[in-house]
Amino acid sequence: MENVNELNEIQKVRLKKLEDLKAMGVAPFGKKFSISHSLQQIKDNFDEFENQMVKVAGRIMAIRGHGKAAFFDIQDQTGKLQIYIRKNDVSEETFKLYGLLDIGDIVGVEGKVFRSKKGEISVSVSNLTLLSKSLRPLPEKWHGLKDTDTRYRQRYLDLITNPEVKQTFIIRSKIISAMRRYLDERGFIEVETPVLSPIAGGAAARPFITHHNALDIDLYLRIATELYLKRLIVGGFEKVYEIGKDFRNEGISIKHNPEFTMIELYQAYADYKDMMELMENMIAHIAQEVLGTTKVNYQGVEIDLTPPWERMTMVEAVNHYANIDFSTIKSDEEAREIARKLGIEEVGDNDTKGKVLNLIFEEKVEPNLIQPTFIYDYPIEISPLAKKIEDNPDFTYRFEAFIYGREMGNAFSELNDPLDQRERFLQQLKEREAGDEEAHAFDEDYIIALEHGMPPTGGLGIGIDRLVMLFTDSYSIRDVILFPTMRPKQ
Repeated sequence: MENVNELNEIQKVRLKKLEDLKAMGVAPFGKKFSISHSLQQIKDNFDEFENQMVKVAGRIMAIRGHGKAAFFDIQDQTGKLQIYIRKNDVSEETFKLYGLLDIGDIVGVEGKVFRSKKGEISVSVSNLTLLSKSLRPLPEKWHGLKDTDTRYRQRYLDLITNPEVKQTFIIRSKIISAMRRYLDERGFIEVETPVLSPIAGGAAARPFITHHNALDIDLYLRIATELYLKRLIVGGFEKVYEIGKDFRNEGISIKHNPEFTMIELYQAYADYKDMMELMENMIAHIAQEVLGTTKVNYQGVEIDLTPPWERMTMVEAVNHYANIDFSTIKSDEEAREIARKLGIEEVGDNDTKGKVLNLIFEEKVEPNLIQPTFIYDYPIEISPLAKKIEDNPDFTYRFEAFIYGREMGNAFSELNDPLDQRERFLQQLKEREAGDEEAHAFDEDYIIALEHGMPPTGGLGIGIDRLVMLFTDSYSIRDVILFPTMRPKQ
């Protein structure tokens, strides 16, 4: 926690300098400054720039010396560069201005590129312009900003003092751009669907509720884009995707933030196996384009994204990792008893065999799925929007992709039978009335859309934030969201 008295003294000194600058006729919060080159361009191409005049700008990160000659470092988005100022080389007003500068101030510099006696690429000042006076000090310079609470609340300070954080978000931007290119080149069309909806559908989650005053109705922040995107498939679009925010009124963890970024895509005349191939090929392609490799190191473990990824049914995975063969279990009660013996506390008295299978999978299997793995054929009870398997109707054509024990994607052969969909929604409604707040809402308008005919469709959703975590070796989802949700300070 900052020392308020000390901070006030520092601010008083800076405010005094602000008044001195104004008295000199210097605008402490300047105007446009035309930059000729980034700092990294100059460092990377010194032979080209040596003895040439340049115009650069950035934030002062260090000051060394206040005599007749001094050095200071400025930082822009690309990196840092040393600046040299000598009293004999500049006007009296310019050197006086330099004396009123502090770490954190933003300046524009015009000068000649040279290499210092210590061999450091530098710019020698001929003109100096104050662009913004910093009235508060930056975090202690030698250790940077380490307190995670402050880093997340005041991300601007995190970005200023921890350059690697900026790189994380540059990689995030590149991942999303590469994803768009990959899909666009394969005939997908990017669309936008409502964030506010009268029904929160497309996933099993608690929504955020708001109110529209003019219509006098409650609306929900979307928990998924699925049902609107599938309406577009009904309407004749054959390949669509949306990258956008979803909102779920649930807990916060290293893997969960109440608002998060998803991509959902839908392809007519395809199925979930097509989605498997699309996902593994797209993720490997993005890794190669953004990182230059399909092998990434996450939390000390090398993850190989090279296709094809491992594939197991949920029943096979539970048999392999928990040594329980669900194909031999005959009743719900038998399944519940097995789960209780395993110590699965979440088992309810009315849970079906399919729900129990999923509970065991989540606790006993998921942590083991370190390398990219598709788990497919999910129980119908937890897959209200996926098509039934014809010869095994207790299960659906659905998969989830796991990497490092975390779900990275979810896909279906989409249910396009409106009669079956109505029955599933009604079952979800019963579960909601029995107290399951995450059960899927009943969406009559969506069923009406299906009744007009939707072609067989493959659908896929991927969590962008978790993908960025993987690519940047970030431990927490908050490390890859610029402004994560935080409890307000009292």
